[in-house]
Amino acid sequence: MLKRTLTASIVTVLALGAVSACAGNSGSSGSSGSGGTPTVRLMVGGIDKQIYLPYQLAQNLGFYKKYGVRVELSTEQNGGVGAEEAMASGQVDMAGAWYNHTIEFQAKGKAVEDVVQLSGAPGEREMCTAKSGVKSAADFKGKTLGVTDLGSGTDTLTQFMAAKKGVKTDEFHRLAVGAGSTAVAALQNGKADCVMTTQPTVAAIQKKGVGTSAIDLATTDGAEAALGGAFPAASVLARTDWVNSHKDAVQKVVDALVATMHWIHDHSAADVANELPASFVQNQLVTKADYITALNEDKGQFLPDGIMPAGGPKTSMATEKMVGTVTSSVDLSKTFTNEFAINANKKEGFTTTTTPAGADG
Repeated sequence: MLKRTLTASIVTVLALGAVSACAGNSGSSGSSGSGGTPTVRLMVGGIDKQIYLPYQLAQNLGFYKKYGVRVELSTEQNGGVGAEEAMASGQVDMAGAWYNHTIEFQAKGKAVEDVVQLSGAPGEREMCTAKSGVKSAADFKGKTLGVTDLGSGTDTLTQFMAAKKGVKTDEFHRLAVGAGSTAVAALQNGKADCVMTTQPTVAAIQKKGVGTSAIDLATTDGAEAALGGAFPAASVLARTDWVNSHKDAVQKVVDALVATMHWIHDHSAADVANELPASFVQNQLVTKADYITALNEDKGQFLPDGIMPAGGPKTSMATEKMVGTVTSSVDLSKTFTNEFAINANKKEGFTTTTTPAGADG
């Protein structure tokens, strides 16, 4: 999972309980609470970032409650355990994380699967200074490129884009810059020529005039142009054994999130922002108006129906192979399932527009 640096205001909000923390929850995961409602603990890899907004939006819209599940949301802290690792170790039941982790886990002998796909693009942009001269990954040679953390998804994508343009990893320098104010400062202070980051940090960089978008990985069209196909990013991951023993709870979570994705598709960026916590959409870096403008620009990353898109797993696997993160064979059919999303769409009579991935990805 991408390591996310939370602002002090966000940390305060979380501490006050705006987002339910899972730490210290001794109740059995997926168990029924009052009235037979199952409880699920879900940790998100940076819950205040635009790429991960559906998890909190579903809570604020009342969709988890509507579909009969109590979801306890938490967020990974900078320097702490990643959401996907917390899920794999059983600290939480589900992770709001990138799909590619399922491939990495399988290569390590761990069975983890993606039960609903929320985005078809990473939601990232390569933000570069004017003097860097970077227009594409072909210009990475000799540059210092900021990533959220070494070994993170942005690190993998940076290396993959470079490799596709024939630039070797040892021909440029990767620097961990976090997100938010630290990513902005890396460009402002000349420590990095470019940083890969998400909204609303992208908007803050543009507003300060310290960088512009050189490579678009924030929309499905941009991902296809830069990566060769749709790149499934934000999703819900869970251990396969837990999914098999908690199918009812999983279905309810997916029902709520699929309804949320259709809601996002049918509403404006302003509508979305109005339903999120105030601390998510405005802080010392961006105003609410900035946040809405940014979401309008990058709203295309979100899939309308929660279905894993055809070709997405193959694109993700290609990045892992080219970068060398995964060297063993992987059965892609075991890394994701569209069963729950298809059921969710049928239940409400939603029209699906995403072409689903087959067993081979």
